[in-house]
Amino acid sequence: MESTPGAGPVHAAEFFMSGLVRPTGVPDDAPAALAYEFTPGTRGQLLALGRRSATVRTLRDVHEVLASDPGSATLLPPLSAPLDETAPPSVTKRSAAFLRVELAALSALSGAFHQRAAILRKALKWHDQWNATRPPDALPSASPTASPTSAAGEGASPMSTTPQRTLEGERAARPRIWGNLPPRNQNFTGRDELLALLEQRLQEGTTTVLPEAIHGMGGVGKTQLAIEYAYRHQSEYDIVWWIPSERPGQIGQSLVELAKRLGLETTSEVNVAGPVVREALREGKPYSRWLLIFDNADSPEQVRPYFPTGGTGTIVVTSRNRRWSLVGGSLDVDVFTREESKKLLSRSGPELADEEAEALAEALGDLPLALVQAAAWRTETGMPTSEYLRLFEDKKNELLETAPPPDYQLPVAAAWNVSLDHLEQRSPTALRLLELCSYFAPDPISRSVLKGPGPQSIFPQLDAALNDPMKLARAIREINRYSLARIDHRTNSIEMHRLVQLVLVNRMSPEEQNRMRQGAHSLMATADPKEPNDPSNWPRYAELYTHVIASDAVRSDQPWVRQLVLNAARYLYHWGDHDVAVSFSEDAWNAWTELFEEDDSLSLLMGQHLGFMYWAVGRYGDAARLVELLRQIYDRTQPADSEGALDALQLEAAVRRAEGRFAEGAEIDKIAHDRALQAFGEEDPTTLNVAHNYGVSLRLMGDFQNALELDRQTWLLRQRLFGRDDPRSLESEIAVAIDVRESGDYIGALSLHETVVAARQDILGSRNPSTLHALRELSITTRKAGDHARSLELAIEAHEGFNRRYGEAHPQSLAAALTLSIALRQTADLDAARVRGSKVSEGYRELYSAEHPYALAADVDLALSERLLGRPEEARRLDEHALRTLTEVLGDDHPHTLVAAVNLASDMAALGDHEESVRWGRPTLGRCQEVFGTAHPTTLACAGNLSLDLAATGEAEEATAMRQDTLERIRQALAAPEPSGEETPATHPAIVAFAAGLRADCDIDPAPL
Repeated sequence: MESTPGAGPVHAAEFFMSGLVRPTGVPDDAPAALAYEFTPGTRGQLLALGRRSATVRTLRDVHEVLASDPGSATLLPPLSAPLDETAPPSVTKRSAAFLRVELAALSALSGAFHQRAAILRKALKWHDQWNATRPPDALPSASPTASPTSAAGEGASPMSTTPQRTLEGERAARPRIWGNLPPRNQNFTGRDELLALLEQRLQEGTTTVLPEAIHGMGGVGKTQLAIEYAYRHQSEYDIVWWIPSERPGQIGQSLVELAKRLGLETTSEVNVAGPVVREALREGKPYSRWLLIFDNADSPEQVRPYFPTGGTGTIVVTSRNRRWSLVGGSLDVDVFTREESKKLLSRSGPELADEEAEALAEALGDLPLALVQAAAWRTETGMPTSEYLRLFEDKKNELLETAPPPDYQLPVAAAWNVSLDHLEQRSPTALRLLELCSYFAPDPISRSVLKGPGPQSIFPQLDAALNDPMKLARAIREINRYSLARIDHRTNSIEMHRLVQLVLVNRMSPEEQNRMRQGAHSLMATADPKEPNDPSNWPRYAELYTHVIASDAVRSDQPWVRQLVLNAARYLYHWGDHDVAVSFSEDAWNAWTELFEEDDSLSLLMGQHLGFMYWAVGRYGDAARLVELLRQIYDRTQPADSEGALDALQLEAAVRRAEGRFAEGAEIDKIAHDRALQAFGEEDPTTLNVAHNYGVSLRLMGDFQNALELDRQTWLLRQRLFGRDDPRSLESEIAVAIDVRESGDYIGALSLHETVVAARQDILGSRNPSTLHALRELSITTRKAGDHARSLELAIEAHEGFNRRYGEAHPQSLAAALTLSIALRQTADLDAARVRGSKVSEGYRELYSAEHPYALAADVDLALSERLLGRPEEARRLDEHALRTLTEVLGDDHPHTLVAAVNLASDMAALGDHEESVRWGRPTLGRCQEVFGTAHPTTLACAGNLSLDLAATGEAEEATAMRQDTLERIRQALAAPEPSGEETPATHPAIVAFAAGLRADCDIDPAPL
């Protein structure tokens, strides 16, 4: 705002002295003006607390005033003027300041103004980027639409007004990233000593400061203290980020939002974005001065994993749990001092004598939450103190006679009941709305959720408000008048303190409580996007998730509410928070098995989802027990060919595969496939899902030809039904590529895998787990096709991607680490290959068991590194144990068993025992020819090695004949064709090595489970 001399500068000075505004730079073309700007955060707070209609009216008035003067007409485009991506507003040095103010207002309005705000934000961002990098005399040479924008710019905080450019290490006037903080409390009172102590501890380098309420008391202002600290010290940080932390899912969602605001290259999945954010904060990239505030963090064990593990930033935690003092520093927050109480009460409303303030503070126990409510009451009603105290004592005695709350809640309950009684007389609809909100979480409740009563009526007057935006707005206005809830117009939401929710619940009769709880459930179910696997719906599910838990929706008997619970569980899986998904699914499963009959369809679906989650996180024992229970229920209650029964069979087969019992898994999958074919036909989607899983089992059994035939048919049918780019079609396409490779056609598989990876990158993104899996498989195929350098690059990319997403101990991460170990060995980095291979072997034993085929396969691969490093005794020990156990687990003719036998013969040769090597090699070659065929590279490796052993034992004639035949076959199998169809010279490393008289080593790349 500007104030010219003679036009009211005294008013501006008054604002400045109050701390609301400050002088700022004067525009070049307005030399006569004295300019003021709101202090950081103030404009956003005023907009958040104001009415939307007043904000719109003010915007239109400002536009009209500016448009009336030719000198200022171009500063703001009229609100009626359409804005689009191709015609954004022109941003100049002079108009930028005006446009920033408009952006703050548009962001607060949201709703229909959201698109206009987004376009304006992009234009301003381009302007800032250009001016930050251009020479002083340069002129813009491109339009805003031609410039790239980052996620950080697109998600700028609606509270941002005048961002200032700073260099790393400089003090910024306000943070570059400012997110999710509640509006500043303009009536914040006292706490000077606590704020000073908090500042001192943070400056001394304490990484976790823990403002706690004594004995876990609520309502003493822990959150308000953290908010005030953030606003007072915002100039000391580049990032200030507020993280609701009552539930881990909320923390994850906040970190996903922070990743976007930082412009980090990541996804919307929490198990990808979370680690990326923590690493960026640890490294101080792009900013090293950060403040994270974890609000209402109850359990240190649940919250600490989300902390950055280093860096130069600061973490503040608010909690009612005193165990945080064992983790870091602790700052106890008590009730107000009497002087602080009196100061708060005297700030607003009618004049208050000292003795009246004393009496009020005494009655309210100096509890900040109760004092705030009493102050709001006095401001709105002007009621004399004596009358308020009489009402307060009446409510207090009434509460003590009926259902006395704990001591710390009594002042809050009494103070709020005084206001609630008055609200009930003035606006019964507003009171009903508050009662409804008491069954949501103490987090922001979006107005978009409060639409319509859902599938059932709640209370008539409340139904009417939920169906009429004007009536709902009036009810919210009445709530705001008495400070009965926090209304935030920036986010278009309403939020209540947990203690106030408890007061409201205790006021209601059991019948009212039941109706309000069901009403809340109904609204949540109505807001369910119904597609939990769609990333665009994840923000809505993140919001609903907290309310589903707080309202105990898992105990609802309404089908649409239970479907929401199931969708929330599925969202948590797709979103990537698997530990939270398991916990949530367990709670729902336990509740539903207690409340409903064993054949309840939704319970069985939740059971299957929980079983799948157990499988996904590696809890195979739990998965096996649950699968057995589900199988028994289906056997008793449903036909064997029902979809539910088939799903249970497939889950059981998946568990058997994870346990290493491949033959049992294949047998169960075959039963499911036969039943699906008979019940639904081969082109039904259910049958195709079953067929795909059966193909997985066939591949694990080493039956690559039958797996290839089945997978090709499934792929063709899925393309016909869903299209080539559908994830299900892509799933079958990579299965075909693996089958082709394992059947021995390495060159043909390479082109297939290249196509699969390109498609997944285009459709699913480069960080999607399916894409990373395809990259790992491409690394294997590229290695087998002879390009070891590229194979290593791909293996590193897949390994890093899975580690970022899941950590090192996840099955996918271990598989990627094994692929990387083999790639390192093939590029002659033997020490690194051995170290990584040893870790994989240990990891598989911890995840599965010592006898699991994956652990044994890792041993066989590790043995190769040991032998090549000159330790053939250790290699022989590993291979002998692996061969013996694989024979017991998988049989003599399984490909893994045969590879172990081929390598064991090489161990014996390395020890100088060529006769023993021949005795192993002859029968192994016969079995390889029978299982793989005579032209398979594994068979040829066995034959080539045997020819060397025969020559070493003096059987020259047989050795020469076998060597010539094998060389010709290797050239045919591994030589890559030219585009014309002619073969290239023998450049494959295996061909070169064989021609040089070197032994061939065979790897095991375990097929996906």
